[in-house]
Amino acid sequence: MLVVFVVLTLTFCKEESYTLETAQIFTDNMVLQQGAEVPVWGVTKAGKTVEVTFGTYTASAVADEKGKWLAKLPKLSLGEPDSLVVTSGKQRKVFRNVVVGEVWLCSGQSNMEMSVGCTWAKVKDSEKEVSEANYPNIRLFTVDRATSFSPVDTISTKGWLVCTPQTVADFSAVGYFFGREIHKTQNVPVGLIQAAWGGTLAEAWTSAETLKNLKDFAPIMQQIESLPIHKDSLAKRYEQDNQQMYKEMAQADPGIKGDDTLFAAVDLDVSDWITMKIPGMWEQTQIGTFDGAGWFRMTVNVPKSQLGKDLTLSVAPPDDADETWFNGVKVGESKEWKVVRNYKIPAKLVKEGKNIITVRLLDFQGDGGFMGTKDDFKLSSSDGWSVNYAGEALFKLGYNKADVKMVPLMPNNPNIPTVLYNAMLKPLIPYAIKGVVWYQGESNVSKAFLYRSLFSALITDWRKQWQQGDFPFLFVQLANYLQRNTQPMEDSWSELREAQALALKLPNTAMAVTIDIGDGNDIHPANKQDVGLRLAYNARAKVYGEKIPFSGPIYKAMKIEEGKITLEFEHVYEGLKTSDNGKVNGFSIAGEDKKFVWAEVEIIENKLVVSSAKIKNPVAVRYAWSPNPECNLVNSANLPASPFRTDF
Repeated sequence: MLVVFVVLTLTFCKEESYTLETAQIFTDNMVLQQGAEVPVWGVTKAGKTVEVTFGTYTASAVADEKGKWLAKLPKLSLGEPDSLVVTSGKQRKVFRNVVVGEVWLCSGQSNMEMSVGCTWAKVKDSEKEVSEANYPNIRLFTVDRATSFSPVDTISTKGWLVCTPQTVADFSAVGYFFGREIHKTQNVPVGLIQAAWGGTLAEAWTSAETLKNLKDFAPIMQQIESLPIHKDSLAKRYEQDNQQMYKEMAQADPGIKGDDTLFAAVDLDVSDWITMKIPGMWEQTQIGTFDGAGWFRMTVNVPKSQLGKDLTLSVAPPDDADETWFNGVKVGESKEWKVVRNYKIPAKLVKEGKNIITVRLLDFQGDGGFMGTKDDFKLSSSDGWSVNYAGEALFKLGYNKADVKMVPLMPNNPNIPTVLYNAMLKPLIPYAIKGVVWYQGESNVSKAFLYRSLFSALITDWRKQWQQGDFPFLFVQLANYLQRNTQPMEDSWSELREAQALALKLPNTAMAVTIDIGDGNDIHPANKQDVGLRLAYNARAKVYGEKIPFSGPIYKAMKIEEGKITLEFEHVYEGLKTSDNGKVNGFSIAGEDKKFVWAEVEIIENKLVVSSAKIKNPVAVRYAWSPNPECNLVNSANLPASPFRTDF
């Protein structure tokens, strides 16, 4: 009998020696999507049956040969909090305080990641917003930052958290303000999933399956597929590729020859250098869209009284990195973001009279140039003397990133195509969601035209991967930023906004225009409340069926008559007007030569009549076509018009 007992005991232990796992998105306090089948999935022993129960709802599944299982609960209705129970044999997992409501995925870059209690940027009234954030039926889920060259099934997270002042402080401000409005107006629990990473490119959030079919990304996708699997091999490959890239950069940069930095020389022929205002971005000049290196040369005069003293050279924050020389001697370099450089200048380098400052500014993506203010450019001493050298600098292009063929794929770099989709989105699929709110684009400004196809491809890609139909995809059009131009100009920020607006051709999409609530000096504007509110207007009207104004005026059509252009708009509601009750501004007009001048505008019967005495035969109009335009056209709901051009 003892032998039989031992055998039975061993058999029982063997039978129950497997584990039952669920995907990390299933935790206490979660929100399950109402009115939709709800997938629940995980891993267990191959062939095992898994049962899922939520209240009176049940579903089951059998694990496949790899142990993966997926069960789908039938469409859920609103009700009291309950427990989600997952069982397999004697294995059991229980998730408590689970509610049914509306689940929204909040994704993008830093303006989505920027939290309510953010410390590296400031949300308007952040202390008040944090202290009042007691909403038991708003639940917050944050996906920790991660990258992967191939799709993975797991994420790192603290799980679903009930919205309190303690939990909301670290959660997306845009996501929270959007979710709060949906919670209040629809009277439903709201689940918000944050998967965002500052400074990231849209292609990093897109699957390999989609990017392979976009010609601009096919080469790098082949490169990614050829990468070694093991971490040590990846690091070795990156180091080799990195050395090759810097070699190509140096070879392509006319300011560098071997170990010599020619453009840092004091005695240099600068007759072919151009003049550029500092601070400012070169995209706002005749240089236009450009990634790579640019050389800046400034002159500062030092009086005799400062000779023999160590000085401090302050340089406004470069976008993105810098190397700096003083009188031909390198005094510092840095890749820190949005930080004023303060380099020590030894007394032996300082001359009476003219001294030469040279900055080689490296722009890896997006805009290139100097951020900050004029006060950030100064030479000073400890005795209180200082001189400002802002205003104008001589400028010469260095290497063009487009000429550098080697692209090292650094492990953990979040801006490699597919790596964020693989690590931060794929593990969430197919969690049932209502839709997506998206705030991204700043990092793609340098390739704004490409964003036309890329952004639409991303939206289509996510819908395909989730297999939940054309779910709502609500997005933020980029806010106003950078210095205000005094004359009409070509502009990559406007092209990116145009590319975003073109995505409205896709079904079930909507756009929140923020051209009036940005900050010319800060790429992270403080007013996140109105961003969330405008996204919520879109959802309330287009998703939840409320009959409310949800969009600012959108350009529809034009007609040319007698030297004037008449414009028609959608989403006028009860009429067009200006936000400040003044004359309409922000419009420019051009003839066949496409040389735009500022225009006069009249509002006539909810249409705009645009003209200029300088343009007798106009052919095109542009509105708010600038990084930081002076514009004031709104509709009766005080929602701003989206920037546009008729000549695209």
